[in-house]
Amino acid sequence: MRILNSISLYASKTGLKGVISLSEVKIGENDSFETALKRFNRKIQQDGILAEARRRAHFEKPSVIRKRKEAAKRRKAIRKGQ
Repeated sequence: MRILNSISLYASKTGLKGVISLSEVKIGENDSFETALKRFNRKIQQDGILAEARRRAHFEKPSVIRKRKEAAKRRKAIRKGQ
């Protein structure tokens, strides 16, 4: 049984050092590489690893971080109110 993990794939691709979370997909004997890769991509999207890597790719000013968090709060309040 082989395992795909996020550290070896995305740390080398994005140049990140010290990727915190680790997502793994176990590949069975009869699983094809394409299905395992699809499961892996779905898993890392659910874990938020890609979004975190994009966010950390460049420095983000504290004012931009604050505005992004406030916008997320507004969206959450709108969804909660409906």
